Amino acid sequence: MKVKILRQVTPFSESYWETFRAEVTGNMSVAELLDHLNYHDDIVDENGRKTTRIGWECSCLQGVCGACAMVINGVPALACETFVKDLKEEITIRPLQKFPVIHDLVVDRSIIQENLKKTDIYIGEYKPAEKKSTTEALKEHDHQYTAAKCLKCGLCLEICPNYVNGKTFFGAVFANDCYLVSTRNREKASEIRKYYGEHFGNTCSKALSCVDVCPMKIPTLASIAKMNRKILT
Repeated sequence: MKVKILRQVTPFSESYWETFRAEVTGNMSVAELLDHLNYHDDIVDENGRKTTRIGWECSCLQGVCGACAMVINGVPALACETFVKDLKEEITIRPLQKFPVIHDLVVDRSIIQENLKKTDIYIGEYKPAEKKSTTEALKEHDHQYTAAKCLKCGLCLEICPNYVNGKTFFGAVFANDCYLVSTRNREKASEIRKYYGEHFGNTCSKALSCVDVCPMKIPTLASIAKMNRKILT
């Protein structure tokens, strides 16, 4: 199989495409494919020219850390959860484009955490926002549990037409955490509503592509709807 990878040696160097040929199996993930390409000491491109190992990140390889986020055949995805059998005969891999490239497929996603720190979107001491019936509380808890699964992988930001660099519009990952924290800490709720409107609610165009690529299948639309109702009340 032909594999094209957009490479970049340093954050300040020019990017370039490099093509490889790889023997693949049907059950191989893209993460395994990258590992296979890097396996030998002497790595060569499709023309037999010697090259360097491909830089990419991984940790769990089970879809729960988000480290291997990249763009595969034009779709933002986790390499460990994308399988060769579901792709075409040629695979094209590039780093996430909404974040600064560090090396090859490794990008700097620290802006996600920096924006959360800047707006203090952390639960802190548990102080429920309001009393609810047992049925309502359980239903809310189910959504809170799902929302808390966010990997901060950046896939939702990569595909979002409104997200550029995280300086003003913070994206779905921020909206989801705003909902989660505002329902767990009543003292922060008012300030969070303000930040939500400023950095998400007033700018989101509701493309909802973020929902399509989320590896944890978080119903972000529900988080957005709940936050929008909070702003209006």
